[in-house]
Amino acid sequence: MSWVDTADGTPADSTRAGAARPGTAVPGTLAGVPRQRGGASLPAAPAEAAPAAAAPAAVPPASVPPAGRPGPRHVAAWRLMARRLRAWQVRPWRLLPTPAGTPFTFGYALLLTVTSLFAEHADPALVDQLLRGSSTDIVHLAQAPLLVLCASALWIAGGLTSGFAIAFLFTLTALERRIGALRTAAVFFCGHALATLATELPVGFTVAAGGLPDSSLVRLDYGISFGVMTCIGALAGVLPAWCRWPLFVLAVQQAVTGLIDYTDPMTDWGHLLSLSLGVAAWPPLRRWHAARGCPPAQPSQISIPSLWAAAVRKNARSSL
Repeated sequence: MSWVDTADGTPADSTRAGAARPGTAVPGTLAGVPRQRGGASLPAAPAEAAPAAAAPAAVPPASVPPAGRPGPRHVAAWRLMARRLRAWQVRPWRLLPTPAGTPFTFGYALLLTVTSLFAEHADPALVDQLLRGSSTDIVHLAQAPLLVLCASALWIAGGLTSGFAIAFLFTLTALERRIGALRTAAVFFCGHALATLATELPVGFTVAAGGLPDSSLVRLDYGISFGVMTCIGALAGVLPAWCRWPLFVLAVQQAVTGLIDYTDPMTDWGHLLSLSLGVAAWPPLRRWHAARGCPPAQPSQISIPSLWAAAVRKNARSSL
């Protein structure tokens, strides 16, 4: 007998839809046994074990920068600082004078270069005669004060390699870019003239009172140092605080060191006085600076620590 009749007369090996093939057990029934009661209600046994729950995707570990390389926060800080520097248009060549940007400093520097080269290569007797005629001593100030005050500012004591020559180039360039050519010239020559008169007139009064010999009325006094020190003091007033005070302290240290050495006390007192004149001009200088559309920057806006803190705060907000 090749097939078995079930209770309702249906062949067990029928190939109708849903029927199991011969030799295959239907889920929930016993193999080789006719139709069983309640077999359909038995829970179906899984053919094979269900696959394990899908494991979450592996999260790659946070990238740790190798030793010696900056991390993400440091890179963000440096990038922010670079953007700020580009926004400020930091150009090192602007430290030097140009005919269009700083005409007064450029022209005056050319004039001083010519006179310095002349003093170095010309006949020493002729150079000595010109320097003595340009000296701002009491005798020349009494005869032609305006002439000798202008003539004494045409020479550099020490030549082109002196410290005041280098300070002249950078200081007057920076000051002229902030307040203009005419105002820079006014600051320079006012400081030069006032400091010269303030140091020479007491000598004349002391000689008249008998405190000094008559030989003190004639001395070799020329150069641009008084005007340069006045411009240094003036420039400190229009710079941000993070570079104002180092510049000011350096200038004061230069003047005080000369007084301590006591090599030329009259000139050293003139340096300190001219620096004070530049500091006294801070209020009008700041108004002139603001009138040119360049208000003095606040230290919190441009200092490097504040840039670093801003970058760290920005990175912390982005990580939340």
